[in-house]
Amino acid sequence: MRLRGLLVAGILTAASTFAVAAALAADGKLTGSVGPGFTIRLLGPDGLPVQKLDPGTYELALDDRSPEHDFHLTGPGVDVSTAVEDVGAQTFTVTLRDGRYTFMCDPHSTTMRGTFDVGAAPPPPPPPPPPLPPAAKRLHASVGPGARISLSSPAGVRVRTLKAGAYVVTVRDRSTLHNLHLRGIGVNRKTGLAQTATLTWKLTLRRGPLTFYSDRSPTTLRGSVAVS
Repeated sequence: MRLRGLLVAGILTAASTFAVAAALAADGKLTGSVGPGFTIRLLGPDGLPVQKLDPGTYELALDDRSPEHDFHLTGPGVDVSTAVEDVGAQTFTVTLRDGRYTFMCDPHSTTMRGTFDVGAAPPPPPPPPPPLPPAAKRLHASVGPGARISLSSPAGVRVRTLKAGAYVVTVRDRSTLHNLHLRGIGVNRKTGLAQTATLTWKLTLRRGPLTFYSDRSPTTLRGSVAVS
């Protein structure tokens, strides 16, 4: 009776060990196929196309159904493949680590391929930097000497129209009698009367009329620009 009990216990233990091993093997099995035609796929332990796996050791069962293709799996620590001219079933044992893996047909690698990640997904790429604001345009404004006032380009060409946007205005006040007053939508800047100076104004011009004049002679010493 004791011997029979030991035999039964041994059989049950072996069966239990075999069941656990089979369960582990089933949990770690990948199934790949290539062909017929231009098809290639890899299924995970759940029977669905593989996208994400945990690190570990897996049984890779491949079914190569075409003498024109191969099945090639590469990634961190793994580089296994069938031969192009061979057909039939082959099984590999692969240990997958954190990273990205690629399976493909080498002769047709641009169209017959797929990828999956193992472990933590790679961090997303950083967002692109914001576009740089457009560079500020430059203008020259001057008053004097004498009864002269102007608003011009850096090349000295008088401006009659401007595009709305950011501007850097170099102002040269060369008169102790007059000043330069620049006024428009959201703009109201001026130099002082009875003094000379060279200043730099950073302005944002908006659509509408822009006038420049001397506060001492606002009707006779003046000009205007249309900002569009």
